[in-house]
Amino acid sequence: MGKLFWVLVALVSVYGKWVDGFFEFNETEIFYTGADKAYGYFNESKPINNALMVGLTLIQGAGARGAVCLDGTLPGYHWHRGYGSGANSWLIQLEGGGWCNNIRNCVYRKTTRRGSSRYMEKLVPFTGILSNRPQDNPDFFNWNRVKLRYCDGASFAGDSENKAAQLQFRGQRIWSAAMEDLMSKGMRYANQALLSGCSAGGLASILHCDEFRNLFPRTSRVKCLSDAGLFLDAVDISGGHTLRNMYSGVVGLQGVRNNLPRICTNHLDPTSCFFPQNIIGNVKTPLFILNAAYDSWQIQSSLAPPTADPHGYWSECRKNHAKCSTSQIQFLQGFRNQMLRAIRGFSMSRQNGLFINSCFAHCQSERQDTWFADDSPVIGNKAIAIAVGDWYFDRAAVKAIDCAYPCDKTCHNLVFR
Repeated sequence: MGKLFWVLVALVSVYGKWVDGFFEFNETEIFYTGADKAYGYFNESKPINNALMVGLTLIQGAGARGAVCLDGTLPGYHWHRGYGSGANSWLIQLEGGGWCNNIRNCVYRKTTRRGSSRYMEKLVPFTGILSNRPQDNPDFFNWNRVKLRYCDGASFAGDSENKAAQLQFRGQRIWSAAMEDLMSKGMRYANQALLSGCSAGGLASILHCDEFRNLFPRTSRVKCLSDAGLFLDAVDISGGHTLRNMYSGVVGLQGVRNNLPRICTNHLDPTSCFFPQNIIGNVKTPLFILNAAYDSWQIQSSLAPPTADPHGYWSECRKNHAKCSTSQIQFLQGFRNQMLRAIRGFSMSRQNGLFINSCFAHCQSERQDTWFADDSPVIGNKAIAIAVGDWYFDRAAVKAIDCAYPCDKTCHNLVFR
């Protein structure tokens, strides 16, 4: 793809595809190889940048309790053991990868790694917050680090089935089976634990945060991190509610309602309670929200999807912010303002943390170039890894909110082909 192209900020070229009206790209497969090389995709089964490659473990006891992927195969995770001072510290990273909201796209999903362990990579690279290198991951490098694979399509929250289509919606059971399995392998001795996740996994880390806290004694330090999980109940460019309509399908089809926080469903409809803005205020466990103010996935699939843009006025802008008109940027500024309103109450709590940078990005904790590198994004000269570490270990309060676009020159912005 040629030399890296710089225009005040780093631009990352990304390939993706549209599936049933929603843009699909693998959030953790975007990487940076240095100022003299291009950005692009990597094959998760091959090493990249000398990253640690970690093998897949299937959860053998999961089948007996019905904790299975969409196609009925066993769920799995990748675990790299902690050592030294991190031997009894655990980081659980919940994988992202969108949702499926109707029979057709859930049946399609069964034929991918997002719906079946049959298609999951046997080895994946551990980078960013999962890295084992102190120079790349200063606070969590020697922890037990686990990546829980995502194969249910409802942010680990559904519990239902469709026998006619041979679909198992068992995200909640997968979550429980994975936690039980890891507890039996030493996580019950944890004195420190962090539940994190990216995208749909970032939403899951919010939904399961207090459940995770309750696994451990009160003497353990337990917190949660949601990366690119702040999906807003936003109005799209046509005045419709694209994401709300999708979430309604996910919640109804996959039997999510009973696994949503009762404190929310007691006064709001179940679909509203799948939106983080309506549940973050009631999470009791310390929670850190890491999100790009101009979230690339939300621009692509919630704000300006092709279904809301039949004449293609947004076709260039949705792929590259540099091609947006003044009025389009104004619309995106409105989205940022909505995000800031959504976190206003949440930010008042001393125990919570924030890092909202004014970038066109999505998932910044598992990518090395955005988590911690010489030129990684910063707010007030503080990189994401340092901000999260400062908050987790109570070294400093972190409520970092960037000024509006285009003020931040440290972004690694995504540009789609």
